[in-house]
Amino acid sequence: MIDQATIERIIDAAHISDVVSEFVTLKKRGVNQLGLCPFHNEKTPSFTVSPAKGIFKCFGCGKGGNSVNFIMELEQLSYPDALRWLAKKFHIEIEEKEESQEEKALKDERESMMIVSAFAQKYFSRFLLKENEGRTIGLSYLRERGIRDDIITKFELGYCPDGKDTFTQAAQREGYKMDFLEKTGLTIKRDDWVRDRFGGRVIFPVHNVAGRVIAFGGRTLTNDKKVAKYLNSPESEIYHKGRTLYGIYQAKRQMTNQDKCYLVEGYTDVLSFHMAGIENVVASSGTSLTIDQIRLIRRFTPNITIVYDGDDAGIKASLRGIDMVLEEGINVKVLPLPRGEDPDTFARSMSASQLAEYIKTNETDFIKFKTQLLMGTVENDPISKARLINDIVRSISVIPDNITRTIYIKECSRLMDVQEEVLYTEIRKIQNKQSEDQTRKDLQALQVQAAKPVVPAAEKKTANPFETEEREILRILLKYFHHEVFEIEDEATKEIHTYTVGFYVLSELQNDGLVSVNPIVRTMIGAMEQNVDNKDFDPIKFFTQYPDQEVSQYTSNLLAEKYIESKRWSKSGAFIETEAELLYLLVPKLIQEYKLKNVKVLLKKIEHQINEANKNNDSEKFMEYMTQFQNLKKVMKELSEQLGFRTIS
Repeated sequence: MIDQATIERIIDAAHISDVVSEFVTLKKRGVNQLGLCPFHNEKTPSFTVSPAKGIFKCFGCGKGGNSVNFIMELEQLSYPDALRWLAKKFHIEIEEKEESQEEKALKDERESMMIVSAFAQKYFSRFLLKENEGRTIGLSYLRERGIRDDIITKFELGYCPDGKDTFTQAAQREGYKMDFLEKTGLTIKRDDWVRDRFGGRVIFPVHNVAGRVIAFGGRTLTNDKKVAKYLNSPESEIYHKGRTLYGIYQAKRQMTNQDKCYLVEGYTDVLSFHMAGIENVVASSGTSLTIDQIRLIRRFTPNITIVYDGDDAGIKASLRGIDMVLEEGINVKVLPLPRGEDPDTFARSMSASQLAEYIKTNETDFIKFKTQLLMGTVENDPISKARLINDIVRSISVIPDNITRTIYIKECSRLMDVQEEVLYTEIRKIQNKQSEDQTRKDLQALQVQAAKPVVPAAEKKTANPFETEEREILRILLKYFHHEVFEIEDEATKEIHTYTVGFYVLSELQNDGLVSVNPIVRTMIGAMEQNVDNKDFDPIKFFTQYPDQEVSQYTSNLLAEKYIESKRWSKSGAFIETEAELLYLLVPKLIQEYKLKNVKVLLKKIEHQINEANKNNDSEKFMEYMTQFQNLKKVMKELSEQLGFRTIS
């Protein structure tokens, strides 16, 4: 667990602009900063950062919160993990070592697996550099491959000692449980038989976007063809191969700066590109490219260049990935390599400047790539040429952006000597077929939904009819909680007492027993009631830093909402008082409107009860409800008369 003092130090250090700008290009707009939202696709910036308030808010998708919420959402981390991410970035030390049984019990399974993985990485790295076996076998191999020491350190490479369970025993001596060694895949256990998964292998740790180790790849150094060349961690609670890209942590900054990502296949491909000075490179780690991997890249750049091996398998992998990338609205290019070359050997065969020049000269869009690849074999075969054109048209049809699609149609028309109208007709056919298929799927989904039992109304989530009023009350409380606005004269002593906005509002709500149906509102009001006399209580800081993400995001949304002056207070050309200057009028009016809304809702409820009692000929209930109805009508009349006129002095 992270103690509260450390949490406060982390949050104080993690200025919202510094955190967000690592992932989003921000431009100053008045007192705020503006950029493209990293959480949804948009062309017009609606993502706003308020340095003064310490919050972000996207007016497109609605997400908002503080720096911790931003990292939680972006990296899909838990609250403690997001704090650890920020602590690492801002050099704030957090003790992660499992020290006692009690502390171990407090760690959830996922965090425990992360801690075990972190220990394993440090163990493997130390063994590679410090132990005789690691230096003579593992380090020698890496240096033979031309991998520099700075790259070894940067990617935290290591070596697992060759032996049955040398690593496992070392981990257990340090207090790490067999349960988590198994779940991370570091140890394989069968009844009484135990062994290290990566024994005798050079280790490539796999980091998530936040920089934490979640898995490992191990390369054997034997020539035994029965032994797998590469061995990877199995899928686990912390590692999903199809959602992970090797090198993403080391590449993300340059992917943003260069506005491009190079996609390769393997670990050493990434290392060799880094040694050549190209750092915006990630690997799919031998797995077929997935939608989740593409979307992970898209968070940092909309431009991908695929660089796979120059053999048949690599070419097929390039072709397979193109349509998936295009469908996600990403601009895709392909860098063909000479026959028999792979990104690792090719990058090491030339200088950094030569590699950069080769990329500049040879990377091409997917139409040219497919055409150059296949045209030579279909030049004199009309049927094969038609098949190639159809293949390219299918790729173009998945592009979501109309302008980009049009440009590619023109390019295809020019290269393949086919009229544009013919290509448009084919694309329309494909899209109509896709639309029909989607409609069929939707109908099937509706049929499945219709077959499900109906949830009784009582079990459905209760709607909040007072959402607008409660949001405005909370916004006022957040901004003006300690403002002394109201002066009330004691009838007995004639003394004048000054009260804050917080005291006034909370007293009014308590006196009338007004309780929200929204649990977030109840949480916030409850915390304010406990701190109404605490002058050190800062509601904005307290709730934007609240551990519950729903509360902190709700708070950020409130603070991001623009206050609109009521027409009641403004006239054309007239002097407009600030909101703070109008609190003595606005706050009572707001509370009265809230009360009036509650009365109107109650009246509707009682009207329904009166009708039911009348239908059932229940005269006793009918008279009871009528009395309540008349009393509420009187209250509504009084509130209506007071609205806009009541003042406290």
